[in-house]
Amino acid sequence: MVKGYHMLIGEFAARTGLSQDTIRFYVRKGLIAPETGVKGGRNPYQIFSERDASTARMIRFAQAVGLPLREIATIAAELQRQGLTPAREVELMDEALARLERKAAELAELTDYLRQKRDWVARGKPGNEPRFLDDAPCLATAARPA
Repeated sequence: MVKGYHMLIGEFAARTGLSQDTIRFYVRKGLIAPETGVKGGRNPYQIFSERDASTARMIRFAQAVGLPLREIATIAAELQRQGLTPAREVELMDEALARLERKAAELAELTDYLRQKRDWVARGKPGNEPRFLDDAPCLATAARPA
């Protein structure tokens, strides 16, 4: 891309793979702060930059590692206010790694269970049905922070 290249919301949506509704939501939450153009009258056009696209990718990455938007917004505000010290960056990366490691362990457990159950069904269901661990937390709730 050309340095200083700017996009309207439609092009920004195509560039980032986000829907226009998601982009508007991120803007309302202060996660992305596009410039305001002179065209558009009462509703001036929002003009997005490559930096905004980079921010959108960071938001999606943070969500993928399990960070809720509330935490992402807090970190983004911290970054804009004072920047992140190397120690804070390491702390954030350690937290992300821990989340990913927990998610990987949960997925490995689920994969093992599904493989056992598939094999049991393929063999004609002999003996006891494989069971998911009775004391395992529900994956849908375990992934969410308390």
